[in-house]
Amino acid sequence: MVAVYLLTGSGVVLAALAYGFVARVLTGPTLSPLAHLVNRVVVPLLDVPVKPVPGPPKRFAQGIGAVLSVSGLVAHLVGLDPLAFVLIAAIGVAATVESVLAFCIGCRIFAVLMTVGLIPQSVCEACNDLSVARSSAGA
Repeated sequence: MVAVYLLTGSGVVLAALAYGFVARVLTGPTLSPLAHLVNRVVVPLLDVPVKPVPGPPKRFAQGIGAVLSVSGLVAHLVGLDPLAFVLIAAIGVAATVESVLAFCIGCRIFAVLMTVGLIPQSVCEACNDLSVARSSAGA
């Protein structure tokens, strides 16, 4: 969707992108059509191993996407299309880094904020206990 927006400048695509991020932050994949498509169609077709990750860092990363996409939508609506382009391109960069390098920028920011104490350790106990991730991966 990021690529489609960057190529077309479509406000409808941008609104759908923003809705998807906000829906995932508020409800997980429940209300996001794109999340359903990815989880039910794309991932099974790719035949890649499941890599469980703790929820709070992913939700935090989706929150960053929500802020960027909603800000991009607002910028587009008030005629600041170059700003909208930059904000949405940042989402594209983050998504590409995660898909190509398996490195979640938002998750790393979350970890740094936990390390410096801005996010309490209790928010993500699974982040601190690698045995939880290992046991889930084997299940």
